[in-house]
Amino acid sequence: MLVALSVLWGASFIFSEVMLAALPVLTLVTLRVAIAAVILWGLVLASGTPVPRRPGTIAALAAMGLLNNALPFSLIVWGQTSITAGLAAILNATTPLFTAGLAGIFLADERLTRRRVGGLLLGLAGVAVMVGPDALSRLGSDLLAQGAVLAAAFSYGCAVVFGRRFKRLGIAPMMVATGQTSAAALILAPFALILDRPFSLPMPGAGVWLAVVANAAFATAFAYILYFAILARSGATNVVLVTVLVPVVAVLVGAVALGETVSTGQLAGMALICAGLAVIDGRLLGWLRVDPSGARRSL
Repeated sequence: MLVALSVLWGASFIFSEVMLAALPVLTLVTLRVAIAAVILWGLVLASGTPVPRRPGTIAALAAMGLLNNALPFSLIVWGQTSITAGLAAILNATTPLFTAGLAGIFLADERLTRRRVGGLLLGLAGVAVMVGPDALSRLGSDLLAQGAVLAAAFSYGCAVVFGRRFKRLGIAPMMVATGQTSAAALILAPFALILDRPFSLPMPGAGVWLAVVANAAFATAFAYILYFAILARSGATNVVLVTVLVPVVAVLVGAVALGETVSTGQLAGMALICAGLAVIDGRLLGWLRVDPSGARRSL
């Protein structure tokens, strides 16, 4: 599920590049969450998923929409107008570090450990190695754009820790995804209409509209169903590991679909990311550990 989510979110960077050529930031993000909300409401009604009606639950869904969609989507897309996709990937990959710290403070079952921190830092180093020194050389320039992407990563970390409550409330992952995208659309729409004035812009071409719909349907609607399912099953820190997998997916898709060459540095970065994920997961280390008699422990 985590790999599938990384594929969907990896594709969203490509969609954003296409859309930014014809649409301003707030309009782009509003279309993404609004179309995703329409799709998800169709799935909710077709499947008979219970719709929460308690004011407290609705308020929690609205907060999730702000923290997990409206703020980070807008900040990342705005940041991409000034910095490279590679540098944005490195900065976005700090999400698990923020999440691990917040989860260690606020979630009793996800306390911060040396193994988890070590694995996160190893994965982040892998992202940096894979993206390469060219992107790292831009660190320090365009500070506002870089700060925006880091703020988005922190917002994601807050959202994923906050989102753990929905399992306790008995809210289905599809309903959480529907509620948060609906709230994000309602939050963003007035700003997009006032600041971007999209009705005064030229009509985008068919390619842009295809990217808008694909971004909403696959990289948002379906992706967030997976996201909340993983969050309910595996916890806050594990679900945001997707942010270190996204660059791997981007490189592999480029190699398979576009015939791009995979460099030695990219392969080394992927190896570091895989090692970091293995350290965080812990099961491989437990399997390799032996008892005093020399026999491997059972899982």
